[in-house]
Amino acid sequence: MSKVKKVLLLLKNMVYESTSPQETLKFAKYYRSQGLDVLVILWGPMGVLLAKKDKIRGSPKYNAAVQECIDMGVEFRCCQLASDMIGLKKEELIPGIEFICSKDVAGLFLRYTEENQLIINF
Repeated sequence: MSKVKKVLLLLKNMVYESTSPQETLKFAKYYRSQGLDVLVILWGPMGVLLAKKDKIRGSPKYNAAVQECIDMGVEFRCCQLASDMIGLKKEELIPGIEFICSKDVAGLFLRYTEENQLIINF
């Protein structure tokens, strides 16, 4: 049996009306503190809102928590398709967050599953 070395966290739920963003960030910090490689995918029109810098509601708390994760070495990717749907541009993203296309997310699902790594969907 292989040991878990990588964690893929997926956030698709509403940023402002759900505990999912807070849980995602807490899980990311925990797994990273355990020495695991952590990749957070923000997808769906609501999930990608977490990637937006200078959010109106919840901004300082969320932006600081995302930055803390980035500083710890957690990687964040923001779904290009969902971002295009809501008009979120690259220059509006929190620094350190990159876009990812749906095809690449699908590839990650296969790779993490084949490698017996952890995938959690929020």
